[in-house]
Amino acid sequence: MATETVAKPRTSLRVHVQKFGTFLSGMIMPNIGAFIAWGLITALFIEKGWIPVPALGGFGTNDEGVPNVGLVGPMITYLLPLLIAYTGGRMVYDVRGGVVGAIGTMGVIVGAGIPMFIGAMIMGPLGGWTMKKIDLLWEGKIRPGFEMLVNNFSAGIWGALLAMLGFYGISPLVQAFSTAAGNVVQFLVNNGLLPLTSIFIEPAKVLFLNNAINHGVLTPLGIQQSLEQGKSILFLLEANPGPGMGILLAYMFFGKGLAKGSASGAAIIHFFGGIHEIYFPYVLMRPLLILAAIAGGMTGIATLAITGSGLVAPAAPGSIIAVLAQTSRDSYVGVILAVVLAMTVSFLVASVILKTTKHSDEVDLSDATSKMEAMKGKKSSVSSVLTGAGAGVGTAVLAGPIKNIVFACDAGMGSSAMGASVLRNKIKAAGFPDVKVTNAAIANLSDTYDVVITHQDLTERTKPVTSSAAHFSVDNFMNSPRYDEIVELVKERNTEGATPDAGAAAAGAAAAAGHGAHVASAPMDTAPDTGAAPAAVVPSDILVADSVILNGTATTRDAAIDEAGHLLLARGAVDEGYLAAMHEREESVSTYMGSFLAIPHGTNAAKDHILKSAVSVIRYPDGIDWNGKQVKFVVGVAGINNEHLHILSSIAKVFTNKAQVAQLEAATSVEEVLELFGKVNA
Repeated sequence: MATETVAKPRTSLRVHVQKFGTFLSGMIMPNIGAFIAWGLITALFIEKGWIPVPALGGFGTNDEGVPNVGLVGPMITYLLPLLIAYTGGRMVYDVRGGVVGAIGTMGVIVGAGIPMFIGAMIMGPLGGWTMKKIDLLWEGKIRPGFEMLVNNFSAGIWGALLAMLGFYGISPLVQAFSTAAGNVVQFLVNNGLLPLTSIFIEPAKVLFLNNAINHGVLTPLGIQQSLEQGKSILFLLEANPGPGMGILLAYMFFGKGLAKGSASGAAIIHFFGGIHEIYFPYVLMRPLLILAAIAGGMTGIATLAITGSGLVAPAAPGSIIAVLAQTSRDSYVGVILAVVLAMTVSFLVASVILKTTKHSDEVDLSDATSKMEAMKGKKSSVSSVLTGAGAGVGTAVLAGPIKNIVFACDAGMGSSAMGASVLRNKIKAAGFPDVKVTNAAIANLSDTYDVVITHQDLTERTKPVTSSAAHFSVDNFMNSPRYDEIVELVKERNTEGATPDAGAAAAGAAAAAGHGAHVASAPMDTAPDTGAAPAAVVPSDILVADSVILNGTATTRDAAIDEAGHLLLARGAVDEGYLAAMHEREESVSTYMGSFLAIPHGTNAAKDHILKSAVSVIRYPDGIDWNGKQVKFVVGVAGINNEHLHILSSIAKVFTNKAQVAQLEAATSVEEVLELFGKVNA
């Protein structure tokens, strides 16, 4: 039997950079509140601030003539680096790693005498990692009663040694690096070359490398510059909302279809919410639009450089509100001009591109998914539901009610926060307020969630650490069809009397409903028939002999959908409206499942056109081209209430077994097919 093989995807350099950037941003992002606090105190109370207060701002002397220390200096020199170091060490080796990492960082801080953010980002994880390795040396060898003594003294001794290493060894190296990096930035500024950084920053943002750039490089350098000069231009190189806003405005005026209709909502979320990720799919639909983002970014940076403007602290998220809150007192005109001019230039360039080029994929944002895959050389994981390809690890079988859902993104902010909010409201409206929906950074995930949702470009990074969860991917943060599918899954699993088989069926339904749903399944030749009770009481005539055709006559995808739909229609299971809905579903999201199988079915809105549950099976021995994939089996599905979940689960059990697929290909009678699909009528 000819079988479909899928090569194991190799982890790309982009993914490695993403992971490194995620780790760096994972040390910064949890402490953004502290950065904002320092930025507000600096903007208000320093000598050139809005409300100069010597005791708080750290200038002048007290009544005894002693120079004021203030809050600004100690916070930037000690508090923020130590928080970063503790967070980094904790990411590697929990609290114990965080404590040791912070101790080691103190040596770097004192040795350099200046804020050591890069030093903290080195010493924190290093302290956690080395402490973890040291503990392994005597794991299981400590006499009972001596554990606390050994643990405390080993951490103290090693922390002290790391502090000295930081003081004498790491501190000079990091100080030299910081000085060199600062000189490079100053060279770019002095020679008017800083705007050229947009050529790298803007494309990197769209490829989800923004956190690696912003929080891994620009924020540490910007803090150092802000301490010396009272502000830094570096905080706005990546965070300026102008370029993205210009692209979304161009779609509002010159876009088409759903892209135009959704652009206004995306613009509000992007500009005021600071979720820049929301405009990335719009650029990916028209790759030329990256030129608009670059032009806008260069204009904004040039404006900041000419006016000598900057922020006192990072603007996170990149909302206009956060940008203005962190703007230096003497930079409001320059910062506002930088945002407005960046937006204007980006809008003009994007408008020309939209008006002078034609792309059919502009009609629906979901098409940006396949475009993203083609551009990045990554295969869609639709077939993972049946073949296990791309499932990564393990089998996602939900054995109980869904209690914990997480929306994960690179930094745990932005798109994940907005997506979690939208989904949370939908689940509450469905009557399940006890289901917890949160957002988190990918680096902070653990295998404790029932459902994990990510942008599809990031899904492969969540699977290794959340192997027991059902995975869903989205490409539209505002109105993804995946949200409704997850709500249906929650309804199925959290309804009294739900069984483990129902969870598998619901996962199968989500998968069949769209190629963006990534639900791990067992490999084809190992999927067991658990014999679990069906999710609902279903009729015994869902599949009958009259609905099985061994040699279909259709030669195209649409004709095959018609052939499967007319069998359902002849059974009296659906009306004509359902057939139209089957084509509508196929146009929006392919129902190709892998393993030579397609399961055409109607949209969620077509449920009223279903009169009773039924299945039709058509075999095409020579195969049919299904959007570039070969299909030999077309299974038309119509289900009422929970019955369609049971149907899809039963079909999955058949097609996840190589032997049964081979029997279907070799079957010479309808009775053989009915016997193989006997589970559907169970």
